[in-house]
Amino acid sequence: MAKGPKGHKGHKGLGVKQASLMSLMSLLSFSCWWNIELALAQSSRYNTLMTERDSERRIHAVALAPGAVRGCAVTHWVEPEKIPTRAITDDELSLEISRFESALIATRGELLDLQRKITAASGIEEASIFDAHLMVVEDRALVDEVLKSLAERKLNIERIFFDVAEKYCQALAQIDDDYLRERVIDIEDVSRRILRHMLGKEENRNFLSDECDDGKPHILIAHDLTPSDTALLDHEKVLAFATQVGGATSHTAIMARSLGIPAVAGIHDLASLVKTGDTVIVDGTRGLFIVHPTPETLEEYDRIIAQQKCLAEELSRLRDTRPETLDGHRLHLAANIEVPEEMPAVVASGAEGIGLFRTEFLFLNHDDPPNENEQYEAYLRVVQAAAPHAVVIRTLDIGGDKLAAFHIAKHEANPFLGCRAIRFCLSHPHIFKAQLRAILRASAHGRVHILLPMISTLDELCEAKHILQHCRAELDAAGIPYDRDIQIGVMIEIPAAVFIADALAREASFFSIGTNDLTQYTLAVDRANDCVARLFAPTHPAVLHLIRLTVEAAKANGIRVAVCGEMAGEIELLPLLLGLGVDELSTAAPAVPRVKRAIQSLSLAECRQLVETLRTESSPARILEQTTALAKSRYTQLFE
Repeated sequence: MAKGPKGHKGHKGLGVKQASLMSLMSLLSFSCWWNIELALAQSSRYNTLMTERDSERRIHAVALAPGAVRGCAVTHWVEPEKIPTRAITDDELSLEISRFESALIATRGELLDLQRKITAASGIEEASIFDAHLMVVEDRALVDEVLKSLAERKLNIERIFFDVAEKYCQALAQIDDDYLRERVIDIEDVSRRILRHMLGKEENRNFLSDECDDGKPHILIAHDLTPSDTALLDHEKVLAFATQVGGATSHTAIMARSLGIPAVAGIHDLASLVKTGDTVIVDGTRGLFIVHPTPETLEEYDRIIAQQKCLAEELSRLRDTRPETLDGHRLHLAANIEVPEEMPAVVASGAEGIGLFRTEFLFLNHDDPPNENEQYEAYLRVVQAAAPHAVVIRTLDIGGDKLAAFHIAKHEANPFLGCRAIRFCLSHPHIFKAQLRAILRASAHGRVHILLPMISTLDELCEAKHILQHCRAELDAAGIPYDRDIQIGVMIEIPAAVFIADALAREASFFSIGTNDLTQYTLAVDRANDCVARLFAPTHPAVLHLIRLTVEAAKANGIRVAVCGEMAGEIELLPLLLGLGVDELSTAAPAVPRVKRAIQSLSLAECRQLVETLRTESSPARILEQTTALAKSRYTQLFE
């Protein structure tokens, strides 16, 4: 399904049953983990402009992932797959169906393996991109369309599947919605894998052309890259990439940002602009692609790249320093993780333990929930690696944007308002108890805290604590040790929890604010919905007021309050969080040094003054503008 630099086919007509298209659109909209703000910021760059200075060509492109790199270009053009066409008899139908089913099974196995690798390397958020790919493989509407066409047309299964998949892609490409159009490459990615299995071909993962096979670091030039292509790039060899198609909200862009590979896209006639061996520059921050740079441009970018390196080295030296403001206010700065394999990055970042261990990955894409011992071993690895710091383990948060493959999790029309997180756990106490026992057992080997998600009533908290007490009794009866003073925390991510925060604080050891869901539920905005994502604003006065109320309730009851949502890693919002009085921050490990540097550049007094000044401000945009202005005045280099 991948297309080369020439012969890109236009898309004409829908040609797909509405039910099939809506099914596909629905499953694709599920996995919208993209940066909407980046897409909006780059919208003015979507039209490719070119200027020439002597032999140099500067092309304004779509910025996919930040960073500047210069290097030797290596082109990678993929020719369209040649699909054979042959008539089959009625007797051959069952064989063709069997080949199709085998290809689906093999593709699903590949995607699950890829998802596990990405989770270990980059985290569950990035790996979740491939949930949409898995759902394409399992989409009943797509499968039924293929089988129906096979019976009617009586052609070999490769031809039938290719034609049906093309119809789906053509239909989405015609829709006046950037997000849905960019999902075409996801379908092409999965279709390519399925076709490859049916054709009996090995996948070509060699991104070096015959002209440049010395293995030296290079900048990859391609018509497009699928998310799985990007995920499997060799970071030691591929310094950056530039593509002819692609957008800032694509899954390829998300993968590039998470992997730290500078990238640009949307460069018209790329095949005619650059060839293997050319010197090129990719500026993924400003959205520039430069071919044949002049000596002056090379000198300019040498300075920029040197500045990037100096900043990275400077931040690395902060590893053993304290996250303390200029006027001596000490915060606790921890990291968020999804899998034990992330712990080396956490230790290297200088994070003070784990502020949020999302345990969902242990449950995702499995036929059955993991047993107690499997969970215990995973938790133990993290606890031992984090010592002497604490590990906050959040209990299972299945539901909403996190789907479970095992049969207990049911489809819901509105999963964000359904049986997710603590509701799921209390409805399935055997699953909940296995997890609690595993966490308790791990607590015997280090500092462990339990965090309960999506609490909306005091009864839920009390019931969870009651089940925990039963688990304690079972471990006592078996003579298994655990920390008898283990702390129980409550995630504050529903407005209802904020308004009963005083009562919850009397039953909890700490609060942890999940700003993603708190913003979503407060503003009635699904940030994964392209139609309303622009309204997702953590600087909305209502959201800030709820954070303030949560902090006040925590302080009044003598417990600490952390922020573990995305706000914790957004340095432009840090003055607000400090001014509102949070005690702890927990963010992705790569962001820890930047957040620490930002903390060390601010004073608590000025942050409190900022918050006080903004108390009467009603515009989220103006609040963002003012907190960003303060942040940039104190740590300008971090924004550059």
